[in-house]
Amino acid sequence: QCTKQLISERFGRGSRTVDLELETQIELLRETKRKYESILQLARALTSHFYSLVQTQHALGDAFADLSQKSPELQEEFGYNAETQKLLCKNGETLLGAVNFFVSSINTLVNKTMEDTLMTVKQYETARLEYDAYRTDLEELSMGPRDAGTLSRLDAAQSHFQSHKDKYEKLRADVAIKLKFLEENKVKVMHKQLLLFHNAISAYFAGNQQQLEQTLRQFNIKLKPPGAEKPSWLEEQ
Repeated sequence: QCTKQLISERFGRGSRTVDLELETQIELLRETKRKYESILQLARALTSHFYSLVQTQHALGDAFADLSQKSPELQEEFGYNAETQKLLCKNGETLLGAVNFFVSSINTLVNKTMEDTLMTVKQYETARLEYDAYRTDLEELSMGPRDAGTLSRLDAAQSHFQSHKDKYEKLRADVAIKLKFLEENKVKVMHKQLLLFHNAISAYFAGNQQQLEQTLRQFNIKLKPPGAEKPSWLEEQ
């Protein structure tokens, strides 16, 4: 029944139940998810490149410090360059903590929260197809001759139709509720994460170490302890 209905719809012959408002919201969610996946990919790339920069600054600072000890004639110049790289490295690690938190939160929103809603959407779309398949079957039987055999099949078709109608309507209501809560959650999460990203990036490139550290405290972000080989964003990739 479902295969017949699907083929009929694809060739434009079968009738299809359409909830325009709900389907518009579903398509908007899929488009939003694609755009957020792009942001997530770019943010991960930024984190990866920036991690490499911080590691280079760390190595450069060590090289300057070593030469400061071994080059008396340039001890001061190598020394303040070593201190500058050390400070840049420290601020870079702080920024990495903020961006890593941003990446983790967007990943949860996209691959868990949105994906959970889309799983319910898939169940709803399957239920819609089944509902239309059994509705079409019932309509065809209702228009046929009424002998004893047909009446028995009609009763069975009516029972199947009602069962799938109930399932379809329940899932339609479930999707509508999940879409509503998802939108509220998305706005709440993104408001916080975009504020974090903006404040951390702005403070870092303005050279405002105090503001950068304050941003992490504001969002309760804890940095990995010194000596950790790589931040968690690399382990996740």
